[in-house]
Amino acid sequence: MKNAHDPDRPLVWSSTTGRICPKCGKGIAACICKKAGQPPTGDGTARVRRETKGRGGKTVTVITGVPLKGEELKALAGELKKRCGSGGTLKDGVIEIQGDHCDLAVTELGNRGFKVKRAGG
Repeated sequence: MKNAHDPDRPLVWSSTTGRICPKCGKGIAACICKKAGQPPTGDGTARVRRETKGRGGKTVTVITGVPLKGEELKALAGELKKRCGSGGTLKDGVIEIQGDHCDLAVTELGNRGFKVKRAGG
């Protein structure tokens, strides 16, 4: 969709659809960019780090940059949670596992053929 007032600038909001995606030009609810299931862009290295900020003092193992998408990533997250014996979630391509399981996650991802780095301190 083009901006009627200035055709060089893309439309960012419409009264009929609300916010407009700058990439595909569709409304945010109908955006096809996020639904394409593209793996997160990066160097193909999975990074494992431990976080406690914003979690009420609880420790969480965070895994980012895994070069998988969709159901493959969801299955990997489930298998890692089972291997660690802990709960967790998958949010926007980032795997979060409850507790400090960094060493186990690095070992397990390495055994599955991923290039892995330990991030953080």
